[in-house]
Amino acid sequence: MFDVSFLELAVIAVIALIVLGPERLPTAARAAGLWIGRIRRTIGNVQREISSQLETEELQRQMKHKRDRVDQGLSKMRQDVEGLGDTPRNRSDSERPPADDETPGAGSAGREPAADDTAAPADNSRHTTSSDADRNDAPR
Repeated sequence: MFDVSFLELAVIAVIALIVLGPERLPTAARAAGLWIGRIRRTIGNVQREISSQLETEELQRQMKHKRDRVDQGLSKMRQDVEGLGDTPRNRSDSERPPADDETPGAGSAGREPAADDTAAPADNSRHTTSSDADRNDAPR
């Protein structure tokens, strides 16, 4: 901080001894030491606060820079995706992948049942009616 040589300290001590006298010099030196300690602590606190503030500002600047880069990347991707939707389809139908309901070879198994398909399945056993019973009883 201050560049004080030994000779300057000796001159200050002699002047203090003459002005204050030998009775009050130790008390004054102790008070001066306490004041110097408080001043150093205050300066240290201010330096820490300033460096903390500078670090915070630097982190905010870095975050803003990275946020801008991410926003640019997202906007570029959004433009690319929107550009894909605007281009005409150049593929023929044979190159186009089949839709879910157009799966080849799936037939009705590949589709979901319609509302009328949910009825009870037909019974494959033979139902006899009166005319069927007559046919069965008739001689052949």
